Amino acid sequence: MRKGTSYAVKNKWYWIFKNILVGPFLRVYNRPEIEGLEHIPDSGPAILASNHQAVMDSFYFPLMCPRQMVFPAKAEYFTTPGLSGRIQKWFVTSVGQVPLDRTAGDALDSLRSTARKVLDAGDLFAIYPEGTRSPDGRIYRGKAGMAVVALETGIQIIPVAMIGSRNANPIGTVFPRPRKVRMRVGEPIDPVAYVTAQGLAPDDRDAARVLTDHVMQVLSKLTGQPYVDVYAQDVKKSLAAGKGYPEGAQP
Repeated sequence: MRKGTSYAVKNKWYWIFKNILVGPFLRVYNRPEIEGLEHIPDSGPAILASNHQAVMDSFYFPLMCPRQMVFPAKAEYFTTPGLSGRIQKWFVTSVGQVPLDRTAGDALDSLRSTARKVLDAGDLFAIYPEGTRSPDGRIYRGKAGMAVVALETGIQIIPVAMIGSRNANPIGTVFPRPRKVRMRVGEPIDPVAYVTAQGLAPDDRDAARVLTDHVMQVLSKLTGQPYVDVYAQDVKKSLAAGKGYPEGAQP
């Protein structure tokens, strides 16, 4: 990505939040830095796969990326009744999020449909493969939906490492703390070329899992955090039930 290049933003409220209402404050308060922006294409579709440390991840990275991106959000954010529901829907729509029904009979089909609409429009589709925030900062097993979309479309995956956002916005906090946040964008991953090099065809049953595991290992290296081959959601459930960390996930 060329430095100093100006990019059109499709959503005016996205631009306003980024440049007037929220962005300037976060730039001073959390002093965000990013490296590797040259790996994000100047135009055309790409899948941005990021580790998930904090709610504010969805603010910090868009703030530092010149191109507008689209995140999938829980469908409930768009359907909550009442005044607060309408305000919530306006906000998530304003910042470019799109609904994803994770409770649907086939959540993968919902993800496919949502992602294809964004990618077919030539936009950046941003997703957290872990599916939920990391309970302790480590990188957890990724869900394969992101890889399925990449293998079906052939669109490159760009790994994005969030570093320090957990300290700025710990789980349970609403207002961020004045902690520095960094981001590191890795080299694009060609999904078809990668699985082919592993002796797999893109439509092989194991291809999406192999590709997903590779992306999570790359994120582990970019962040400097250890990889845990357990779903973060399962860890959270076990901790909430007072059972501690499940087997294989102990710190």
